[in-house]
Amino acid sequence: MRPLRLLAAVTGSPRLLAAAPRTGTAPVHVPPDSLSGAGGTAPAPDRPSSRTRLRAWAELLRVSALFTVPGDALAGAAATGRRPGRGTALGVGASLCLYEAGMALNDWADREEDAVDRPHRPIPSGRVAPGAALAAAGALTAAGLALAARAGRPALAVASGLAATVWAYDLRLKHTRLGPAAMASARALDLLLGATATAGAASAAPGPAGTHAAPGPAGAHPPSAALPAALALGAHTYAVTAVSRHEVQGGSTAAPLAALAGVAGLGAAALRGRPAHGEPSPAPATGTLLLPAFVTAYLRTAAVPLLHAVLNPSPPLTRRAVGGGIRAMIPLQATLAARAGSPLVGLAAMGLAPLARALSRKVSPT
Repeated sequence: MRPLRLLAAVTGSPRLLAAAPRTGTAPVHVPPDSLSGAGGTAPAPDRPSSRTRLRAWAELLRVSALFTVPGDALAGAAATGRRPGRGTALGVGASLCLYEAGMALNDWADREEDAVDRPHRPIPSGRVAPGAALAAAGALTAAGLALAARAGRPALAVASGLAATVWAYDLRLKHTRLGPAAMASARALDLLLGATATAGAASAAPGPAGTHAAPGPAGAHPPSAALPAALALGAHTYAVTAVSRHEVQGGSTAAPLAALAGVAGLGAAALRGRPAHGEPSPAPATGTLLLPAFVTAYLRTAAVPLLHAVLNPSPPLTRRAVGGGIRAMIPLQATLAARAGSPLVGLAAMGLAPLARALSRKVSPT
């Protein structure tokens, strides 16, 4: 083979092959769109799989923390002295929607900050578009308000206040001194939403002939009776939110120490005295045993990681303390329900704890 044809065969150049003298051997044709040629076309990059997109949204919405929400409505229902019913279910649905709206809005509002401190988050990593996150926040807020409206006007009023608090926190108050107080208010309103929805739907139910509402059960209380429980849940939320402000940089001993003192105080208060608004004490066979068990679970879940953060306020241990504080809301809700005279409702809330713990190993709640 002549040098020119040898060079053409090695380089795969159609022009050299065409220009090379014929020697009885047919030239090798190389298609112009071959990847080895200058005019080649690379294949389009693969789109993210459905599983990858689902994982990104699960991280954005922090689905592992979702199991801490239904207990708010259950504790609120217990505080009214009523059994959970249709209104409670509507309250749970509204709470879940508004909670997830807050999660999506939080990441949308923090997208520039997360690009520096948490580039792995769904929005700065490019796995979720900012516009999609904002649209999800709006749609979830509308869905939550619609569900609350079906439980009655009082429930809608509480849900509207909760939605306004969530949006104000994410867009304005988060990085101010009012941030922890706003988050605490949101969680307290969520419990009151459960109480209001439960009582509202029960009062709207058809009663005996000639009446417009079903009579409440013996010992039933107005939604305002849930205020002490709401304040307790809000106090816990305030402490956890104060600690969460240091989960990226770490270095704060005062915040986890104050939170540890608050958790201990809430646990002691739950075991001391009778419920504030005078509902009957839990039945001896259930409440006497379950209430101390719930308080123990609360202290173990929240206090142990907080103590570790006090001894070593590094970012990983601080984040672990925040995650423990979030999961500890479940045994706290069970404690509040049992203290209100509904230990079985508290037991139902505690059934969500293993799910929250298992999912938190796959998707961080913070």
